[in-house]
Amino acid sequence: MPGKKLIIDADPGVGDAIAIALALCDPQADVVAVTACGGTVSGEQAYRNLQTVISVVDPPRWPRLGWSSAPRAAVPDRPDFSGLLLQDGIHGLGDCEIIEALPHAPMDSPKLLVELVREWPNELTLLTLGPLTNVQLAIERQADFLEQLESLVCLGGSLNGTGNVTAAAEFNIYADPEAARSILTWPATKTLVPLNTSQQFGLTFDQYDALEIDPFSRLGQFLHKTCPYALRESRNQLGREGVLLPEVVALAAITCPRLFERQSLSIDVEIAGELTRGMTVFDRRGIARRQPNIDVLVSVDTVGVRDYLTRLVRAADTD
Repeated sequence: MPGKKLIIDADPGVGDAIAIALALCDPQADVVAVTACGGTVSGEQAYRNLQTVISVVDPPRWPRLGWSSAPRAAVPDRPDFSGLLLQDGIHGLGDCEIIEALPHAPMDSPKLLVELVREWPNELTLLTLGPLTNVQLAIERQADFLEQLESLVCLGGSLNGTGNVTAAAEFNIYADPEAARSILTWPATKTLVPLNTSQQFGLTFDQYDALEIDPFSRLGQFLHKTCPYALRESRNQLGREGVLLPEVVALAAITCPRLFERQSLSIDVEIAGELTRGMTVFDRRGIARRQPNIDVLVSVDTVGVRDYLTRLVRAADTD
């Protein structure tokens, strides 16, 4: 039985890349496309990184790729990083050798998104692991784009007002708060995976070793080139013994929804505040006229997410 038709919009980054590699190996996810956006890396680098992930994992069915010319997202000169690995001076994929060749005429990510919903109306789940710029551009091409999705799942924001790129804002929202405000307040079915939930899951060196990854499997080769690098950088940059993998949590929200508790809330995004730009604001006063406009995942069974990761790794070992 084919899995859920899935598009992943991303700006990889080790975390995004690991989630994409897992999705490509998951029989519950039929990844029909991966689209590049500008964020932790430039759109062009994101495209190269997506090419690299797919080439290393080499899934039976290759997804279509969307191109982006967007620059890397701007961040404050002195950001208050509380859990964001810096990508300065590197391509973003750890020890992977990046594919440098680019196609002659790559398709623009928003254009590809629109083409896909026209091909499969009401059948596609879109998972965004980066800023929401491409989604906004897709809406500008086709006004009912969101309504033509089966669902939209966004990794981003914070439920309690604590950010990771500033004191108040999470990176994906801060990178393009105008797009985030437009998308997250749009009257369509959508789910938010905020920092409070996504950062509950990660791997330590010991937990990574316990996975007993087969270095000869395609997925194993990719994980060995990314996870140890991320673990080392998390220790060196952040002083943390372990690396957070919020992107894997966001993927599990689609493939293992039973692992999550959700609440319907009313959300808005601050776009003007000097200190709070990009902050996700949830109105929980119970005022009748403020109707809920988004489902928010408020807790996760982290043991279940680790079991999910382990199942995919073990299944890849037998291929």
